[in-house]
Order: sequence, then structure tokens, then C-alpha cells
Amino acid sequence: MAERVLVVGGGGREHALAWKLAQSPKVQQVLVAPGNAGTASGGKISNSEVSVSNHTILAQFCKDHHVGLVVVGPEVPLAAGIVDDLTAAGVPCFGPSAKAAQLEASKSFSKAFMERHGIPTARYGSFTDAKEACDYIRTAAFPALVVKASGLAAGKGVIVARDQDEACRAVMDIMKERAFGSAGETVVVEELLEGEEVSCLCFSDGLSVCPMPPAQDHKRLQDGDEGPNTGGMGAYCPTPQVSQELLQHITHSVLQKTVDGMREEGAPYVGVLYAGLMLTKQGAKVLEFNCRFGDPECQVLLPLMQSDLYDVILSTMSGKLSSSAPAWHRDSSAVTVVMASAGYPGSYKKGVAITGLSQVEDSGAQVFHAGTALKDGGVVSSGGRVLTVTAVKPTLEAALEAANRGVAAVGFPGAVFRRDIGHRAIAHLGALNRGLTYKDSGVDIAAGNKLVDMIKPLAKATSRAGCNAELGGFAGLFDLKAAGFVDPILVSGTDGVGTKLKIAQACRQHGGLGQDLVAMCVNDVLAHGAEPLFFLDYFSCGKLDVDVAAAVVGGVAKACEMAGCALLGGETAEMPGVYAPGEYDLAGFCVGAAERAELLPRLGEVAEGDQLIGVASSGVHSNGFSLVRKVLERAGLGYESPAPFGTQNQTIGDVLLTPTKIYSRLLLPILRGGAVKAFAHVTGGGLLENVPRVLPKELAVDLDATRWSVPPVFSWLYKEGGLSEEEMARTFNCGLGTVLVVAPPHAQTVLRQVRAHEEAWLVGSLSRKQAGAEPVTVRNLKHALASAAVDKNGGYHGDGTLPRKKTRVAVLISGTGTNLQALIEQARRPSSSAEIAVVISNRPGVQGLKRASLAGIQTRVVDHKLYGSRAEFDATIDRVLEEFGVQLVCLAGFMRILTGTFVKKWNGKLLNIHPSLLPSFKGVNAQKQALQAGVRVSGCTVHFVAEEVDAGAIVVQEAVPVLGGDTEESLSDRIRQAEHRAFPEALELVCSGAVRLGEDGRLAGD
Repeated sequence: MAERVLVVGGGGREHALAWKLAQSPKVQQVLVAPGNAGTASGGKISNSEVSVSNHTILAQFCKDHHVGLVVVGPEVPLAAGIVDDLTAAGVPCFGPSAKAAQLEASKSFSKAFMERHGIPTARYGSFTDAKEACDYIRTAAFPALVVKASGLAAGKGVIVARDQDEACRAVMDIMKERAFGSAGETVVVEELLEGEEVSCLCFSDGLSVCPMPPAQDHKRLQDGDEGPNTGGMGAYCPTPQVSQELLQHITHSVLQKTVDGMREEGAPYVGVLYAGLMLTKQGAKVLEFNCRFGDPECQVLLPLMQSDLYDVILSTMSGKLSSSAPAWHRDSSAVTVVMASAGYPGSYKKGVAITGLSQVEDSGAQVFHAGTALKDGGVVSSGGRVLTVTAVKPTLEAALEAANRGVAAVGFPGAVFRRDIGHRAIAHLGALNRGLTYKDSGVDIAAGNKLVDMIKPLAKATSRAGCNAELGGFAGLFDLKAAGFVDPILVSGTDGVGTKLKIAQACRQHGGLGQDLVAMCVNDVLAHGAEPLFFLDYFSCGKLDVDVAAAVVGGVAKACEMAGCALLGGETAEMPGVYAPGEYDLAGFCVGAAERAELLPRLGEVAEGDQLIGVASSGVHSNGFSLVRKVLERAGLGYESPAPFGTQNQTIGDVLLTPTKIYSRLLLPILRGGAVKAFAHVTGGGLLENVPRVLPKELAVDLDATRWSVPPVFSWLYKEGGLSEEEMARTFNCGLGTVLVVAPPHAQTVLRQVRAHEEAWLVGSLSRKQAGAEPVTVRNLKHALASAAVDKNGGYHGDGTLPRKKTRVAVLISGTGTNLQALIEQARRPSSSAEIAVVISNRPGVQGLKRASLAGIQTRVVDHKLYGSRAEFDATIDRVLEEFGVQLVCLAGFMRILTGTFVKKWNGKLLNIHPSLLPSFKGVNAQKQALQAGVRVSGCTVHFVAEEVDAGAIVVQEAVPVLGGDTEESLSDRIRQAEHRAFPEALELVCSGAVRLGEDGRLAGD
């Protein structure tokens, strides 16, 4: 049975939607509300006067008139929850929910979302205070010249400023003069990106995405991209600047990643997702998201759609998109030209008669009405953008020519329009016919030079005695005499990081690979007793992504500092066609030196009965990842899945990408002490093949796996992969990164020296090898793997990291302690720099004390009612803090005002959390204040405590959108969830030393 469909909206986009839907044999009638002159009456299409703002009335209308599907064109109804309300009433409605539509409705939310999910976008700041926004503009380390109203502003809330003064004026216009009303209560200030802007849209059923051909809008009013910004003066499709390879990359790294992220955050995205992108030299970056078809992009996309739009929508809504992807006319181009009223985008006259429309359509072009109305049987203008003329032809040039002819046939006095739609594409196509350059082949020398400039200061920081680590020469120089060597032997090593690369690339976490690369080479050199002197890296890719390469090489430089060697040089090889998009490979080369008499192993001294000291690994390190990936495939898990072998909130990718340990600074002084006879780096080949490499042939290794802590990741791999004990011992380090060979009299001394900095154990001994016996025996490995998930004596944690010196923290509470629970969970993470030493309450018997006791944390009650003054109460709190050696105090729902004396003593060591985006809404009832003020965004703030209430330096803020139907209770609930993320983040920043309070009361970082 044919359906009746209602399209919500009245612009050119909605006319195009109605036009395409009417072509379906499964659609009986298309109603458009409110519609325009073009949709008033024509075949299946007619207008409806039903109110679309009152969703209850609209739902009843749909039921009364047997409307089987509602298709929403503009963004405002989507943000207002039309899809949620109609769906709840039993009326099928196409488009994202209000929660999902936040991607467009709140630019602040959108930017934070992209940051959370690693989606490439411009650097930015979000502000509710105009002065802070202007300070950011003037102090940012990049051109912060794009100013956006965070809320919906009909596509006009973006100002691209020419300089800082103009950007600050834009902030004042938006926030003080309210140029865009409530949409400008929060502004986003972004980095000005350079490149070409394109529109990449897709259908999404909440799980998968089907991309549409890329299009390009023309925002400026006049030819040559001159004049003011508009809602769009024309578009064309497809864009030749976006290759099929690039479109696939955008689909994966932007569109699919966004849909995955929204699903993970509890807001499945169903509908049309529009990504406005800038094609920068560093790759495609998201400028904005829209939650619907673009206007005028819709007017070029739908004429190129070969499939039935009605069928595509139903497949999208039913979750069947992956099996019924829409088809497109691939051998055609479409151009649409917007005709606007004289004076647009400023004030303009309405009611201007428009003629000649039938002649345009007779010529084969299609007119889509926007700001038009019927008057006395004729068509008149009723808006700024009045109509678009679309032409579809085999080539872009022919389509533009046909569209321009159609525009010329329209009688519209004073009309404003462009004649150069698609000019960038035409120039691009023309450039393809000129002489080739090296860049045309895919090698960007300028990008390579930029990378070198970025890493020069990083390499310089690794300078050491013997070299100054200056990049740029043909070769690097090292002076062994200056490094203090007398009779040196050079030792070299080279290695890569294997298929751990694939995991890093999939997770877009590249920085840790630099440490892996350095560690694999340095530890090999160290095995010969050599001091690592200098390092060289090799980075190869198909297309150079400067940001990714800088992250990797930056990680190499930091690791060289950790290892004590200089980053003396390297090679970046861009090889188009050799690697798939986003892929790269790494190799490293380390050269070290040892005095001739200090070389290892000292095979002549290694003897039966010598003890073996195992030094802990950080996890899988950088070997065996092909097998790891196979096990994950068998288990049906992805890198983003919660880690069954990690701590809470860790993904599998997080755990597997834990960097390889570098042992040089720890072990080199011990090796030079002379007690260590041999050193085995447990790398490819695991325990079975690496330890024998440093031993005489006649000796065998006897290891007892119950003597060291086996990380749970190995237990999981063993069980899930069905691996044998031998396969585990031959492939993985099983928790031992290195093994030292020491004579029995020196074993305890060396063990104590290692344990001063790192976890280590006596793990076995050497014996005489029997004829036909294996060179290595690992006893009790099965038992150790079975019990590896248990935290033994507090010495090992689930992700393979080991205890470090932590900042001792006290948490002050007065009640339930929900934020306390979040802090406890953060401090439990192996990577945390915090240790909660005591929880103090001013009220006895509260739930927070029970939470602490259950977590094994000591508690104290200092009842304020028992003290005669605030000063006496605070002094008692202070004594308890001193008793427990507390270094940082967190106020988690602590309902007492601390005295100035106490705050001064603990200045820079007191953190508080407040349920608003300070400095807005200080004091009590912050959520109520926010609702009364009518703001669109609230949130929470973690700050250092100052004598003035809620006035200390801000450490972390997290924004929370204020929804239309929010009550004080519902807003408080969502802010509380944000607090559970923000407070642990701030705790970690302060405890790790990444953030501290400077003497001037401002934040400082180490």
C-alpha cells in the first residue's frame, strides 16, 4: 500500500526532499509543512498548514491523516525533540533524536565530543565569559580567529575574523550584543584552518554509515568568494578534490567514528549526518557537524541519487543500511545556483514577482523553491534565499553552464546570484592537465620540512656529552672521548615494533610507539653492558600526516631522554602507493659503547648455580602482537572493548599500547658495579629463546613462574587463545622484561638495588644441561597463568604497570560521597599518581565512610559539633592530615567553610568541585541559578581552593548542555555524572605534577 509522507520545513532542501520522495512508487502523497510556492500543488506534492512546533498536535494530525512517515528537513525541530516525541506517539519519524542532534545544536558539545573520540578537528576553547574568550584569542599559540555561537543560529553563527581585534569584536557582538540571541551564550573560539572546505554526508542507522558523494558549498555572497558569509549561494557534486581514497579515510576516521562514539555515549545516531570538513595539509579536519541534509547541498545530492529515497530512509530507520546501500549516478555532475533577494544577507524586500520558472524546467534544469509564496496566482519572493536552479550533466562545466542558463531565464528583478559555482573544482581539474610536480606524485616536501622543524627542538633536548643532537646535516657526529670513554667497544642494535603498529593506528594513539621503538633497541644494546649513546629513527608512510609523524617522533625524542641517548638523526620516507591510507612503519637504530673490560656477557664467569633476577615488564611490550591480534579476532573483541585483563575504564587498546620499559638508566649503574655477569633482554622468542643467548652452551635455565607476578593480560591470552604453555613461553615475556645472571653471594645485593626503582624477583638459577634436555625449563607456568588475574600482595596491577611513588591524598566529605567513589576508582588504577590515605568526615555514620571502609581506606570522624570554633575544628583536621602525611586534600561534598588560616597553609594543595562552569553561578543552588538564567550550557568545575568562595584557579571543567525540559533535579543528575569524570581527571593532573598552583595564583605546569 502506498504511503502518505510528511516533510517538515519550507526551504529549498525540503522541496528537493519532497521532489525525490514523490518519485517513489511506494509513496502516494507528499505533504510539506509549511512548504512554499514550489510545494503548494504539483502531482503528488502539496502543502499542509499543520503546526510543526506543537508535537502533540502534529502527532495527532499524522494519525488522523494516515501519515506513515515524517521526514524532518531543518535542524531546529530536531534539536527540539520532534523525532523523540513523534516516535513516542507511534509516528515513524526520520532524523536523529534530540540527544544525538546535540552534535549540531551545541558546538561546545560537538567539539568536546570530537576531542573525546579522537576525531580530527581544529584546536579550540569554549567560553561563557567574553573576557576569557578574548584573552584566549590574544594568547593562543595558533590563529584563534574563528568565533562561533555554540547554539543554533540558522547557519549564520560563525565569524571568520581577519585579525585578533575583529575576533574579539565578534565575541562581544555575540555575547554582549546578543547578535544570535541565546545561541551565543556560549562561544567557541577555534583555530583558523587553511585549505578547501567540503561537505561529506552519510546515512546512518546507528551502527553503520553509507557515505554520499562529497559536495562543496559556496558561502560567500559574490563571485570569487567575495562579500559576506551567507547560508549558501550554491553547491556542486561530486567534488574531484576528494578522491575515493580520501573519502574512504573520511568515512572511517570521521563519519563511522562519530556514529560509534554517539552509540557508546548512549545516543545512537539515526538519520543524515553532515560533516563540514577542511582539507588541510595535515589531512581532513572537521569544522562542524550538521544533523540533517545541508541546504543547498541537498539540491545537488538528491538529483544524483539513483535509489528510491523512501526505501533508503526505511532501511536506515530499520537498521538495515549495511545490506541496502543507496546507489548514485557516478557518471554525472550536479550544480545548483541560489537566487537571493536584493540586500541579502541583510534586509531585503519581499513580494517581488518571479517569472520564467516553467521555461527553466522546460530546458531540463530543476527549480527548487525556498523563500517563495503564491500571490494572485503568481509566485513572489518571501525570504532571503528565494530559489535554486539545479542542472545535472555529464561534466561539471556543462552542469554549471546549464544552471547559469536556467538562472538567466528567471525573471527576478534585483536578484543576487553567483556565476562561478564549482570554480575551485574546475581549477583543480585544470591543474591535472598541467605539468606534474613531485607533490602531484604524492610526496609533499614542504610537509616533510615542516615535520623536521617541529622535531628539531625535541631532538635538541636529547643532547648529551659527546654530541649536541642538531638535525639537518648529512650525518650525525659523536665524540666518544667527550663522552668519557677510554677503551670503548661500539655496540649497535636495530629493531622495529612489529604489528603493535596496527593497534596504535587503529586506536589513533601514536605517541607510545616512540618509546617502544627506543626501548627495543636500547635494551638490546644494554644487554652487552653498553651505554646507549645515540639513536636514529626511520618513519615510512604512503602520505605524510605531519601530526601523526610528529607524535611518533616526539615519543622517540622523549624516550631518548629517558634512555640517556641523543636523537642524532632519522629518515622520513613518503612512498605513495606502498602503504594504505593512515598506515606507516617504523625502524630504529641505536649505537652504544662499553669499555672493553665491561662488556657483557662474561661467558667465562657464568657458572652452574648462578642466580637469575627477573625485572618486571610493563605487559606485552612489543613482541607477539600478530598472535595477540589473532586471539582478539577469535574472541570477537575490538580495541575499544573494555579490557577483560585491565582495570576499570581501560580498553583493550589502552592496555596493549602500554609502552615497553626502558631499563638503561636503572640498570646501567648496576651493570657497571660488576656483579652482573650476563643480561638477557626478553624480546621476540620469549623466555625460551632469549635467556640462552647470553649463556654458555653447557648450562641450562631453570625458571619458576610462581616467583614473579605474571600480568593478567598473559593469563587472558593463554585462556582465550587456547595456547600451550610452551607457546606462551616462546612468544611472550610473561612478565619479565629482562633477566640478570648473578653469582649467589651478590644476588640479594643486586636484587635490593633493582628493587629500589623497579619490581624484581629471584626467578630461578642455572644448572648443568643434561644431554638431550631443553635449554630452558619454566616450571609452574600453567599455575602462574591461572592465578595471574589476582593482585599479588599489591605488587602487580591488571594492565602490567607497577607501583610508583604516589601523592598521598585525603578526601573530606559530609555525606554519601559519590564523588569520593569516583576518586577511589581513579586511585585504584595502576597508572594513577594518587593514593587515598584517609577519608575524613565532619559527620559520623555517613555513607561515604562506609564506601571508604569497603575500599580498605582508613577513616576519621571530626565532628564539627564538638568544637567551640571553626579555627579549633580546622586545627584538628590539620593534625589528622599531618598524621597521615597527606600532600593533597580533595573536598568531595564537604559542607563546611574552611578558615582563611587553613586555606593559606594548604594553598595549592586543596581541590574543590563546584556544580557550574565557574565563574558563573558561584555559591549554593548553582543548578537553580543556571535554570533561572536560561543558559543553554552548565557543567562542573574543579578548582584550587582560595579564600574567596569558588574563586580559585580552575583545573578542569566539563560542560553539560541544559535541555529544554530540565528540572533542577534532572540537570543536577547529569552534572553529577560529569563530576565523576572531571574530579578524577583533575586529581590525576595535580598528583602527577602536570598541573600546580603558581605563586601568582594561576595554574602552572611542570
